Amino acid sequence: MKYYSLNNQSPEVSFKEATIKGQAPDKGLYFPKSLPGHDKSWIDGIKDKTNEEIALDVIRPYAGEDIPETELQKIVKETIDFPIPLVRINDHIFSLELFHGPTLAFKDVGARFMSRCLGYFARERSEKITVLVATSGDTGGAVANGFYDVDGVEVVILYPSGKVSQVQEKQLTTLGKNIHALEVKGSFDDCQQMVKRAFADTSLTSKQFLTSANSINVARWLPQQFYYFFAYRQWAIKEQPPVFCVPSGNFGNICAGMLAHISGLPAKHFIAACNANNVVPRFLDNGNYEVRPAVPTLSNAMDVGNPSNFVRILELFSHQFPELKKVLTGYTITDAETKETIRAVKEQEGYLLDPHGAVGYLALQRYLAAHPGESGIFLETAHPVKFYDVVEPVIKEKVAVPPAIQQILPLQKHSVKIDAEYNILKDYLLAR
Repeated sequence: MKYYSLNNQSPEVSFKEATIKGQAPDKGLYFPKSLPGHDKSWIDGIKDKTNEEIALDVIRPYAGEDIPETELQKIVKETIDFPIPLVRINDHIFSLELFHGPTLAFKDVGARFMSRCLGYFARERSEKITVLVATSGDTGGAVANGFYDVDGVEVVILYPSGKVSQVQEKQLTTLGKNIHALEVKGSFDDCQQMVKRAFADTSLTSKQFLTSANSINVARWLPQQFYYFFAYRQWAIKEQPPVFCVPSGNFGNICAGMLAHISGLPAKHFIAACNANNVVPRFLDNGNYEVRPAVPTLSNAMDVGNPSNFVRILELFSHQFPELKKVLTGYTITDAETKETIRAVKEQEGYLLDPHGAVGYLALQRYLAAHPGESGIFLETAHPVKFYDVVEPVIKEKVAVPPAIQQILPLQKHSVKIDAEYNILKDYLLAR
């Protein structure tokens, strides 16, 4: 498999090169030159396959010959060694719970897969690889956990000060060893821009080998297809494909789902469920793609004003807006609506949502109200305990704290607070 830059100004590369580089030299995102397909017999037999078999079949064409089959099997097994259940909420709405991994967030899948791929590739290199990543919340913890103590890899995580939850912050600031956290006095978009400038700065990259662990990296983005296929394996209404509703921030997750669909996954429609940072729903409404500064919300992992991965979605549909509109609908959900959804679903259905899941639930509910007879799946992307400070006042009771979180809450955070200025980041990296 070869990968090309969406800016079309860089040479094609292998999966290995795309993973190590993260972003193309022309600042474009890498995209697979061909899209693998899964035939009807494979889809029809999916209930008889294990999750490991499904994941290996899905990812094998993208890795090509860069990772031996036995090594790829090992990577896949370690990536998904936790349950990803589909839970029925009512007759038409189901929750795909992606919070059963080590950091209780959906990004565990992509981060674990990428860390193990990069760890395998690092064995062949004499120089140390520095993973540089910006996070709006869950990416940081998942990357920190996935890369913790991986030989030959250092991790530097930028996160916006005061704009991630306490649990999220503890997950990315308490590990130590090869994990380093920079607390940026600014927004996620500030963090992301600083990271992008670092990759484009040849005076820096000539001295340090940098790669990214954000969903711009193909090894973070592509394995997110797994859980859409896992959801369909558990889907009971085979005569009616599900509507997939995805809480969306940087749009890597929903892009992976749409890629899976183009590759053969049965899906009726996709919904991008957004908070007040709604550049894509506005684009789908009026055809104008207008980037705005990110605003803070209760669903902070989606606080992205300029979603990097949306360009990949456009590429999937050859930049044909009418074709995209047939497959994707966007909704904007306010913080007040998020709180009310958490309260109402807990009271009426006995199911506890996190703020991101609540955005997804309400967007799906609205779509289904306009399309009677259809059923769908929303992605519950994080455990509610990660946002207990939001959830508990709404439901007026304590959220049960899993053992993994109980262990880190008493730990002291270790971060370096910096201004949102690129030269400060550059100096920090050069001094390491």
